[in-house]
Amino acid sequence: MNVKFLRTQKHLTQEELAEKSGVSIRTIQRIEAGQEPKGYTAKALSKALGVDLATISNIEKPKEAINYSLVKLINLSSAFVSFIPLLNIIVPLVIMYFGKQKNTLTKQIISLQILWTITSTIIFFLAGSLKLSLSLSRLFSLWVMIFLILINIILIIINTASIDKNKKLYFKLNFSFI
Repeated sequence: MNVKFLRTQKHLTQEELAEKSGVSIRTIQRIEAGQEPKGYTAKALSKALGVDLATISNIEKPKEAINYSLVKLINLSSAFVSFIPLLNIIVPLVIMYFGKQKNTLTKQIISLQILWTITSTIIFFLAGSLKLSLSLSRLFSLWVMIFLILINIILIIINTASIDKNKKLYFKLNFSFI
């Protein structure tokens, strides 16, 4: 159980719990923020709150609050700058940090854009080499670039729709770059 939940259930303030348990307010604040109590602190808090020691020791970390509107904005921000290779990574990364949405969903979005940028750069250079070796039209590289940008925008739109409906990404990686 979460110490904050137990404390509010007993209608105690942090100061009152500190007095009752003999633990400092700062320690209680750290525990409520997610640090696990050990030794004397765990025993004192369990006694003051009237619960088993095991209940205090098995504190569940609070789940991250995910703002899905901001997650969609992070995802869609890549689409607006997808024609400039590194901005499709930097803009969502900046929004993620300033919007305080450092969760697995946003990290996956940015990792997908990193992988897409690396892959599309390789494909673009291969297309340039192919254009030179096969004497293709001067517009071949431009068409490849436009095609790659359109695919990226389609991936972003599909992932945004999936976030909206299922609260998860449709296209995701099994690993993360960040």
